Amino acid sequence: MPYQDFRQFLDALRREGDLIEVTRPVDLKYEVGKALKQSYVHDGPAIIFKNNGTEFPLAAGLYSTRSKALLAFEADEDTIFAKVLHGLDNPMPPLLLNGATPCQEVILTGADIDLSRFPIPTYSPKDGGPYITAGIVVSKDPATGMADVGHYRFQITGKNTMSFLAQPFHRFGKNLAKCRELKRKPQAAIVLGTDPILAYTAQVQSPDATDDWQVAGGLRGAPVELVRCKTIDLEVPATAEVVIEFEVDLGETVMEGPLGEYTGYYTPASPKPVAHITAITHRKNPYFQGLLTGKPVTENHILKEIPFEASVWRTLKAQFPTVERVAIPPSGGVSFYVVIAMRPRFAGEARQAILAAMASNIRPKWVIAVEPDIDIYNPDEVEWAMSFRVRPEHDVFVVPSTPAGPLDPSVGEGAALAARTSSAVGIDATRPFGETFADVADVPGWQSYNFPELRRPRDQAGR
Repeated sequence: MPYQDFRQFLDALRREGDLIEVTRPVDLKYEVGKALKQSYVHDGPAIIFKNNGTEFPLAAGLYSTRSKALLAFEADEDTIFAKVLHGLDNPMPPLLLNGATPCQEVILTGADIDLSRFPIPTYSPKDGGPYITAGIVVSKDPATGMADVGHYRFQITGKNTMSFLAQPFHRFGKNLAKCRELKRKPQAAIVLGTDPILAYTAQVQSPDATDDWQVAGGLRGAPVELVRCKTIDLEVPATAEVVIEFEVDLGETVMEGPLGEYTGYYTPASPKPVAHITAITHRKNPYFQGLLTGKPVTENHILKEIPFEASVWRTLKAQFPTVERVAIPPSGGVSFYVVIAMRPRFAGEARQAILAAMASNIRPKWVIAVEPDIDIYNPDEVEWAMSFRVRPEHDVFVVPSTPAGPLDPSVGEGAALAARTSSAVGIDATRPFGETFADVADVPGWQSYNFPELRRPRDQAGR
């Protein structure tokens, strides 16, 4: 059975010894980011900050290590990829509930709306203010009614207002653009504290016509239970800890930013739309959720890795059957650097696969193709293939004028988001097709060789 809510996942982390509770006072502006970064660097536990200056606890770092991701999917390294792909191939419609639900045990509207009641950190010293970074944004295509869930950043600008960044090529950004064309006021909701699979669903790269609640149902292996919002025409997870319902005034902007982003650099402040909160609903005694962004590797990089790899693999596999695995390492921001393991069937096929990966919605800057004998998750092996299987004049190519990757600081800030272009590098690190090549000099059978002395303490092994 999948986790039914956020609290069940917290309990699972506790059982694994992968969750700690901090009861001493911790400052939301100066300490939370430092504590989370230290935990991430040491592959440490998730953290609940109970004494943070507000009445509610802040839970953060829930997706900060690969082991937590496997726990969320209730899988191991041998089963995770197949489980995600099975879920993507077997979508399941949501279940709409009527009546009282946990996420609406408390309903705040009008003068009762006050974001300062909640523990919203300032993560990096140059951030423009407190940010909601872990929120799952729920919106609909105004023309088709198709549901989308995604992660977007929200800066707090007042007790009942926020500003946000929605890239024009992401579905929330597209939904906003369609609302502008149709002269409709956009509505959306930020959902915090959910069954963890919903957070991973928000990272899945899928066509615009996809109902993300069905994707989430497939990944969970059970329908997502939804409830209608109180003030807007949307449905949200019934067991969420906190739901922030809002409308967007597309004719109003405020300065939003800077924020230390997933690229490891600050994005400068610029005018962004204003979100006006129409209601906040939450469970009794809710958990708020935080997520540190910034220089890789942090929580948002681990959160994206498995869904991104599965999404890109699924797309490439349909066209190139010998693609075996795809790696999108956190060190590359989980989008800018892609490694493909494949066995080319004909000369030039690796280049075709590289170009197809460049055309994906994650917009990678570096794409490398290697053969399946290379461990694509081991940078030493990938660099070995690049060093000795690549003829640079034949196998390295640059594609100019590609759409820039999200928030790439090397592109500059001169152009509007939709107008920014860059270039991408492809490296075919497969051996030349149809040509003889030197044999690999390695020691066969070393993995299974019984070498008990290596497992003994060094002082005993030397006797």
